[in-house]
Amino acid sequence: MNLSSLLQFRDEWAHFKARHPKFSPFLKAAYTRALREDSVISLKVTAPDGTEVASNLKVKKEDLELLSRIMNI
Repeated sequence: MNLSSLLQFRDEWAHFKARHPKFSPFLKAAYTRALREDSVISLKVTAPDGTEVASNLKVKKEDLELLSRIMNI
């Protein structure tokens, strides 16, 4: 990722947090208080027409290492 892309991402992330003020604190709380190896992350998206798509994943050690690097960007 080049510097220009990183700066653009930072600006877009700031706008995203302004539009969805509860999401960033939720992610931080999940990351610091609940996310451990063998934790299960459940995701569900509901489309405007009511269609749902859902999935789960079990967190592995390598996933935590990747998330740690992402959090330090």
